[in-house]
Amino acid sequence: MATKTYLAIDIGASSGRVLGGIFDGERLRLEELHRFDNGPTHAAGGMYWDLLLLWKNVQEGLKAAKAKYGDDIVSMGVDTWGVDFAFLGDDGELLGNPRHYRDPRTKGIFTDAFEIASREEIFTETGLQFLEFNSLYQLYAMRRNDSSILEAAEDFLMMPDIFHWLLTGEKGNEVTNATTTQLYNPVTKDWSKKLIEKFGLPSVFHEILPTGTNLGKLRGEVIAATGIRSAEVILPGTHDTASAVAAVPATQSTGKSPNWCYISSGTWSLMGVETTHPVINAKCAEYNFTNEGGIGGTTRLLKNIGGLWLVQECRRIWKEAGREFSWSELVRMSEAATPLASLIDPDHPSFSAPANMPQAIRDFCTRTGQQAPQSEGEVIRCALESLAMRYRMVHGWLQELTGGQIDTIHIVGGGAQNTLLSQFAADSCKCQVIAGPTEATAVGNLMTQAVSLGDIGSLWESREVVRNSFAVTEYQPRNTTAWDEAFGRFMNLINKV
Repeated sequence: MATKTYLAIDIGASSGRVLGGIFDGERLRLEELHRFDNGPTHAAGGMYWDLLLLWKNVQEGLKAAKAKYGDDIVSMGVDTWGVDFAFLGDDGELLGNPRHYRDPRTKGIFTDAFEIASREEIFTETGLQFLEFNSLYQLYAMRRNDSSILEAAEDFLMMPDIFHWLLTGEKGNEVTNATTTQLYNPVTKDWSKKLIEKFGLPSVFHEILPTGTNLGKLRGEVIAATGIRSAEVILPGTHDTASAVAAVPATQSTGKSPNWCYISSGTWSLMGVETTHPVINAKCAEYNFTNEGGIGGTTRLLKNIGGLWLVQECRRIWKEAGREFSWSELVRMSEAATPLASLIDPDHPSFSAPANMPQAIRDFCTRTGQQAPQSEGEVIRCALESLAMRYRMVHGWLQELTGGQIDTIHIVGGGAQNTLLSQFAADSCKCQVIAGPTEATAVGNLMTQAVSLGDIGSLWESREVVRNSFAVTEYQPRNTTAWDEAFGRFMNLINKV
């Protein structure tokens, strides 16, 4: 086949980028065209995403793509994080900036929400893990607060849906992101009318669109602004984790009892398996796992883990104090620290949004009767080893929920570059770890476009392309006896707090 060029617009919670994917029929090559910062904007007691600044940067990236590739661009698609959304009014006007998932309006909301529908009823209906920032609770908070925006709303669009609307004028809710709302029923594969009615939410939800849907050409104004005329806009797995999982270079096809799991590693660690069906039962609810939509009709049975947010926040605090460290410097300092000296629960509420993450880590250790880490290397080692311990817990639960032996963990995303964390994961879970590709979200986005256009036959064939195109690093478990002893300490402190 002739070489094809696709564009991935990949927007994460801390940064975004526009990348070109050049595919020759066997291998995919990535080129970064434009990178930009993202993050919350605080205003009037709320936390928001600066949507219009993000849109400006998307257009800058498209201009750069046009300058580099000319008319060779055949398609593009957008992926972002989940749960967050905005509204359009009946005249097509954007109704305000979307709120950030860490906005305080949903703090403590479960008490009121579970009076409307019980925890058991919500889980049976949606199979989704309970997080206060899920879209359901954001929407309920708006209704409870008599939101004027909710009153005027005509169209509910999740973050990637907004960008696809800005690109094409087409409105719809792509399935993988819709499944993060806790308003989607994975059995009926549609919006949960029961929960929408119980929580008194307006009729603002669109038809759920499958991954790979072709939305058509760009708006005239976008063509004028960017110069890109012939490209199609195709829905990838718009939830970034769905796209990342599509790029896992696994060799076993999706099944009921997979022998591999994944960790999409970044600000969050999303750890799970790809299955052919949702798992909705009492044990899944007890472990607070989630069933989210995957590419090709698969289900992503997974759990959110705190992730490298711990390290990112430590690095930010030290930078503000005049001590700036590169990622490689932090790894080197961590390697020099004493192994398994102190541990934390990465998912404890005290690490959700502390004013000072290093101090929060020290305080947790002190409260649980441990020696508090002091140096930067000790703090980071504590965070990374604790993440690996949490991976071990989730690894065990995944095997229990699927009834299979999981002997390989694929770490994809930016966190795959953290060699220390990858080795810790192998040591803690006592199984092989394969790290890479690091640009998994963009790769999965691009491969989905290729499948939609018929340039690749299936999701499984696209994984073969990934294996041909990107190097990975393998890690084998070491010194597992020390990790077994430390895991006992970890479980004890988890039960203390």
